[in-house]
Amino acid sequence: MNTVPQPPLILITGGARGMGAATARLAAAQGYDVAISFVANESAALAVAADVEALGRRALAVRADSADPAQVAGLFAAIDRTFGRIDVLVNNAAVLARQCRTEDLDFERMQRIFAVNAIGPILCAQQAAKRMSHRHNGRGGVVINISSASARLGSPNEYVDYAASKGALETFTIGFAKEVAREGIRVNCIRPGHIYTDMHASGGEPGRVDRVKDTIPMGRGGQPEEVARAILWLASDEASFITGTFLDVTGGK
Repeated sequence: MNTVPQPPLILITGGARGMGAATARLAAAQGYDVAISFVANESAALAVAADVEALGRRALAVRADSADPAQVAGLFAAIDRTFGRIDVLVNNAAVLARQCRTEDLDFERMQRIFAVNAIGPILCAQQAAKRMSHRHNGRGGVVINISSASARLGSPNEYVDYAASKGALETFTIGFAKEVAREGIRVNCIRPGHIYTDMHASGGEPGRVDRVKDTIPMGRGGQPEEVARAILWLASDEASFITGTFLDVTGGK
């Protein structure tokens, strides 16, 4: 008897808003079942899940702080129960704090930013590898880490701690990609530039993209959907020989 193949499952951390939500919707349109994690905004997460289901795909929204190992384990356990598989992990969850100079950075702020932006993706990648890797009898898979152009630019006078946390994520991308390259897992990294999302409000300047857009060679900020398309291209078989690489989605900056 022929069995209908299961749709691939994509997990997007921080999938309730911005680039994560755009990626969830586009993934569903491309035939993925979608799991998202969120921390605070349950109504936004459920709205994204409803959009996924409206496109005919299965959806799961799980409250999970990616900086907490127990919550990450619970997130993946929920995926195991609901879908029984994971094919793509998008490490998108990140936090940003208010703009300030380095000497004014608060220690607890630095700890939280590194916990979410650098350690969180490693915790999620550990869980994904245990399910994807051929070493663990997995089918293989794809991990895509969402960094930032700030990792190259440093974000002086604004977000040096955020930029540094994204630099750590990029180094992890290189090492992890080499580690699992022969185990059926591709690991790549997207560097978004100035994208129109709610995150800038967390830094105290909701209109930041419009302020800096003239410094971007293309003369405009990016849309979350433009980042989503890059993510899903790297997740696809069209990128089958690409691992350990970085794709800038920055308008040339």
